[in-house]
Amino acid sequence: MTIQEIQDNIVDEFSMFDDWMQRYEYMIELGKSLPIIDDQYKIDENLIKGCQSKVWVHAELEDDKLVFTADSDAIITKGIIAILVRAFSNQKPQDIINAETDFIDEIGLKEHLSPTRANGLVSMIKQLKLYAVAYQTQLN
Repeated sequence: MTIQEIQDNIVDEFSMFDDWMQRYEYMIELGKSLPIIDDQYKIDENLIKGCQSKVWVHAELEDDKLVFTADSDAIITKGIIAILVRAFSNQKPQDIINAETDFIDEIGLKEHLSPTRANGLVSMIKQLKLYAVAYQTQLN
């Protein structure tokens, strides 16, 4: 599946819920299904700067595609990074770099987060794209 198709699926899933309490519960469930980062990667250099809670992200290149694993010490934040990992993991670095993130606005996520969490969300997207740039450079 392309990044856009995955993002469209996420938008469809979120549209099934009537209110934000249900959407938060769904995000918490997504966080529980997140491919957990190996403890050896829970190090300071994998922490996302700009997040109030701790969020670790690790990326590896497998068959020219980036595979992300992540974890957070906060349940909502873990749900947010789970959505991003789902959208961008197992994709080519160049596709991640070029990907739009309009789906975040479409599900209304940014407007329903506290300002500090919204900043953290932006930092998470930026970090995933930075990994993609680093790996794309290696591929060239």
